[in-house]
Amino acid sequence: MTPTKAALLTACLALATLQVPSHAQRADAPEWKEVEVAPPSAFKTDALLPFQIGQATSLRFGVDPDTLTVGEDGVVRYVMVAQSASGASNVWYEGVRCTTGQVKTYAHWAAATSTTAAGWQIRADADWRPLVGSSASRPALVLAREALCNGSTVNGDERRILRDLRLGKPRD
Repeated sequence: MTPTKAALLTACLALATLQVPSHAQRADAPEWKEVEVAPPSAFKTDALLPFQIGQATSLRFGVDPDTLTVGEDGVVRYVMVAQSASGASNVWYEGVRCTTGQVKTYAHWAAATSTTAAGWQIRADADWRPLVGSSASRPALVLAREALCNGSTVNGDERRILRDLRLGKPRD
């Protein structure tokens, strides 16, 4: 192989390994804008699709399949539940943005108390944060890798994502 062909092959291989979001490849692409969202009016904890985040936790994690949506803005939104062995639950309404590798927690479910009704507590300070490098986003990172995203793109429509969450993502 000539030095020129070797250099060309090396350059092609280097470009092929980059994961550049498709919107970043076009200078005329419109600026991304997040759509307005509200937490689902209801969710269920009796039919969760479970997923494992590792051995280091005793919590069981699951997604309510009826709440999973793929928005027009490319954000996959869902209700995630973490349950302890005693039955205590934490519930979040989150979104994952595959193109940027980020997660956002829109709201947290607050159980009823003697003075307040149960309901969503909207996070006024909700910001997009990286999936990688934050222990608080570990469940979202696992979801993104296992079902929500295919690299830097959304892993298809809701049906495909739910299938992959149930059965595991097919490996090529």
